[in-house]
Amino acid sequence: GSMAARLRRPGSMAALVDASSSQQFEDLLKKAGKSLVVVHFLAPWAPQCTQMNDVMAELAKEHSQVTFVKLEAEAVPEVSEKYEISSVPTFLFFKNCERIDRLDGAHAPELTKKVQRLASSTAVPAGSGAPAKEGLNERLKKLINAAPCMLFMKGSPQEPRCGFSRQIVEIFKQHAIQYSSFDILSDEEVRQGLKTFSNWPTYPQVYVNGELVGGLDIVKELVESGELENTCPKAVTLEHRLKALINKKPVMLFMKGNKEMAKCGFSRQILEIMNGAGIDYDTFDILQDEEVRQGLKTYSNWPTYPQLYVKGELVGGLDIVKELKESGELQSVLKGGS
Repeated sequence: GSMAARLRRPGSMAALVDASSSQQFEDLLKKAGKSLVVVHFLAPWAPQCTQMNDVMAELAKEHSQVTFVKLEAEAVPEVSEKYEISSVPTFLFFKNCERIDRLDGAHAPELTKKVQRLASSTAVPAGSGAPAKEGLNERLKKLINAAPCMLFMKGSPQEPRCGFSRQIVEIFKQHAIQYSSFDILSDEEVRQGLKTFSNWPTYPQVYVNGELVGGLDIVKELVESGELENTCPKAVTLEHRLKALINKKPVMLFMKGNKEMAKCGFSRQILEIMNGAGIDYDTFDILQDEEVRQGLKTYSNWPTYPQLYVKGELVGGLDIVKELKESGELQSVLKGGS
């Protein structure tokens, strides 16, 4: 019908289409064949979806061979349910009618990266000569060196897709190993290529500083011999990070916003008091870092913000700071006297 005419007109016509039924969605996937299809599950009322539509429109101009599909999640529930879409925006990536990747949330840089990667990794037909192989080896080298410790696994750490991968993720978690992972199920070319490249036939595979360590059995042996921590880099745990932040300056204020601009009334009031006290202090904006925001509540057993620390010790929130000001003790507390 008229859809087809709109989709593949020669020239720089961007392929950005709406799918308003599951049949239409299936047809678009079939039609694209081996080419990449990017599907944006959206809600018209969500501003972040509107924003990501603009990003898609830009990407569509650059990647004429990719089909970009907009799909209103609530209007086509059978598709949304099939792919377990629970929030918008969510992006799914398809080739040959198979889902090969997923991205949850409005992350423009991440979307751009995935489109670039998945659009360029078109499977090269067999027998097309050596140059393609060369390209793959370069890519494998890059992937192996993408982080000091790389885990090639089935699925993701949040959602491992096989027992061995799940076990390795558990071990890394228990030992606070810092690593990045690559889902081999999302990329058949890497999955097959890496076996040959590293001469190791199975997954998961662990690499440290670009060198193959091995699979699950070897990681288990390293645990038993106590060598794992020396082999793989330890994560900077959240607790270490919080300690470092609390002690960054003698007086630290954890607040919503910063000195220039408070983002809530309590934070604004505490800034006024702090500025009136005339003592040097530093702030940390918890709105910029969800991990710190949640972690600090537990760490200090104090559920709300702002929070004031002096020499690494929690003084308290706005009420306590007000009391200290009224009783005339604030100056000496901020100087670190008791």
